[in-house]
Formats: sequence, structure tokens, C-alpha cells
Amino acid sequence: MLAFESVIVFLGGLAIYGLRALPDSIPAWWGIVAGTVLAVLMLLTGRVLRYRWGIILGWVLQVLVALGGFLVPALFLVALIFGGMWAYATIKGASLDARNARLAAEAESANGD
Repeated sequence: MLAFESVIVFLGGLAIYGLRALPDSIPAWWGIVAGTVLAVLMLLTGRVLRYRWGIILGWVLQVLVALGGFLVPALFLVALIFGGMWAYATIKGASLDARNARLAAEAESANGD
């Protein structure tokens, strides 16, 4: 999911650049840099989601996307959509992990008889 969102975030960085949405004191090209860095972080975070801190990092990245909505309001919609998918994926994933652990324990105890 973060991989798909990374494409949208990169394009959001281009929109920030193209719309000159940053304050005048900050060069516009920083929009591209921020979008690229955030997109790369999202791609890398996908590799560490097996750890608890990887899930937390994913939430932090979702908040950063939402904060981008103050520069380009369309990013609020992106944050709402992808944040909702992220919430569902993390909650349902934890539920499935717990169920699979329970089923594995039941299967192990049944094989031990």
C-alpha cells in the first residue's frame, strides 16, 4: 500500500513545486525534494513493516502527508483515502496475525496428541 501511495506523494511534491505553494522564503524546488524523500521513505518503510517500529513509522508518514494538505488542499483527500486504507490494513493485519498464531498453536497441540 505504501508503494502505491509513494507515487501519489511524489506527484504531490511536483504539485507543490508547480503551484509554488511553499512560502516565498523557501525555494520552490524543495517541494520536489520533499516529495521525493517522502516517497523513498514510504518505499523503504514497506521493507520493515514486520517490526512494530515500522508500523509506527508508517503512521508518521501518513501524518506528514496530511500536513502537506496545508500547502495543497488536495493532499488532505489523499491523506484521508490512504490513511483510511493504512488504518484498515494495520488493524486487520494485526487481527489476522493473532488468528494465525492461535490456529498454529491449536494445530501444534492437536499434532502432539
